[in-house]
Amino acid sequence: MTEPESKGAEPKSHKAAHGPAHARATKGAAAAASAQREQATAADLAAVKDELTRVKAERDEYLDHLKRLGAEFENYRKRVQRDSEQLRKLAAEDVVASLLPVVDNMYRACAAAEQHDEGKVVEGVEKVTGQLMALLRAQGLEELPAQPGDAFDPLVHEAVIAQPSTDHQEGHIVSVLERGYALHGKLLRAARVIVASGPPAESTEPSEKPSSQPAE
Repeated sequence: MTEPESKGAEPKSHKAAHGPAHARATKGAAAAASAQREQATAADLAAVKDELTRVKAERDEYLDHLKRLGAEFENYRKRVQRDSEQLRKLAAEDVVASLLPVVDNMYRACAAAEQHDEGKVVEGVEKVTGQLMALLRAQGLEELPAQPGDAFDPLVHEAVIAQPSTDHQEGHIVSVLERGYALHGKLLRAARVIVASGPPAESTEPSEKPSSQPAE
């Protein structure tokens, strides 16, 4: 009869589980897990590189688009500037062409001054002036109201000097030195005027007394 095994002794099968085969299996599992981690890390790194490449490509595309927009805007600005300059030249050309008949009449008036009396010359100059003003009015020029006796208006009048006056109230126009004009409703030049500062001050000097000495 065999002696019974002690209660504390390990079964042989359990000992075998901790043998070389178990160690090799543990090492293999650890290696497989490490390989999986490396593969996952490599996949993540590849995804990050791909995303970075995509972002860089978008950035380059946006920068190229911005450069094209900048170039297009610069070309547009130059074209508008060129067109504006051309329009300005054409407008000036039209105005100058409309003034040439006035210049011709001025030369005619100067030539007539040598052969006609003063009245005829004045009449010719007045006609030329009327013709010139008609052309300027057609271009939008408007003469501002400014007559002796009118109230001074700082919006359309420029006071050159203020002087006493017995004929005009204080703050009213005494005389007009230069007429004022507006172009298309915008002030072009204020009328330059002399404004009354009030009545002249009374003289306070004593009158000269008559001499009491008899004449010789």
